[in-house]
Amino acid sequence: MRFSGRNALVTGAAGGIGAVLVERLRAEGARVAVADRDVRGIEADAHLPGDLLDPAYADGLAPAAREALGGLDVLVNNAGVITRGPVPDTSDADWSLSVGVNVEAPFRLCRAAIPLMAAGGGGAIVNVSSCWGGKAPGPNHALYCMTKAAIASLTQCMGMDHAEQGVRVNAVCPNEVNTPMLRSGFARRGFDPDTAVAELGRTVPLGRIAEPADVVDVALFLASDDARYVCGALVEINGGKAVA
Repeated sequence: MRFSGRNALVTGAAGGIGAVLVERLRAEGARVAVADRDVRGIEADAHLPGDLLDPAYADGLAPAAREALGGLDVLVNNAGVITRGPVPDTSDADWSLSVGVNVEAPFRLCRAAIPLMAAGGGGAIVNVSSCWGGKAPGPNHALYCMTKAAIASLTQCMGMDHAEQGVRVNAVCPNEVNTPMLRSGFARRGFDPDTAVAELGRTVPLGRIAEPADVVDVALFLASDDARYVCGALVEINGGKAVA
C-alpha cells in the first residue's frame, strides 16, 4: 500500500497504460482522479473528462483534482499521441495535435501542479517520454521524437528546479508497448496486429515488446517513496532493444 492516503491524477486514463496505472494506484491505496476525453466506465474517485488541447482544461486539471480528492500528491502525465513520417509529410494538424498533447498539456499540468504540491509538503510527477526522441532519434517519426525529446528535457529541468520544494519530477521512456494505440496503428497500415506485435517482439533481446504493466511498475516506483532520492531521471524501459 505504497500510496495509502495519497491523491493522484492520471491523464490518458482510458488508454492501455493509463488503465493499468489507475487500477494499480487504487489497489495500492491512492485516491485517483482520471482525465481523458471519455472516462466513462473507468473506476476512479473523480472523473475529469475533457480535451487536453483546450488550454483552459489543461490549466484547470490539477486544481480540479485537488478539489475533488482533497489534495494532490502524484501526477502522471501519461496522455500521448504518435505521428509517423518525416517532416515533409507532416501537416499543420499533425504539428498542433502532437505538440499540444505531448508537450503543451504536460507543461500546463506541471505548471499548475508544482505549486500545489509544494504547498502541500511535496509530491511526485511522472512524465511519459519515450526511447524514441527522449533517449535517441528514431527513423520516420520526426515529430513524435521531437515532442518526446522536449518532454524529456523539461523533466530534467523541472527535476533540478523543484527538488528543493519536495517535488520530484522524473520520466519513463518506453520502447514499443503492446497497447491499443500501437495495435490500431498497425491495423491502419494494413498489418494484422497480432502478427505485427509478434514479429516486433523478435527484435527485442528479451523476446517480446513491453506490456503496459512493465511500464506501470517503473512509473509507480518513481511516484513512490521507494524513489525518494530520484529527481530528473529518464528511465529507459526497452527490453534491451536500442532505437534503430
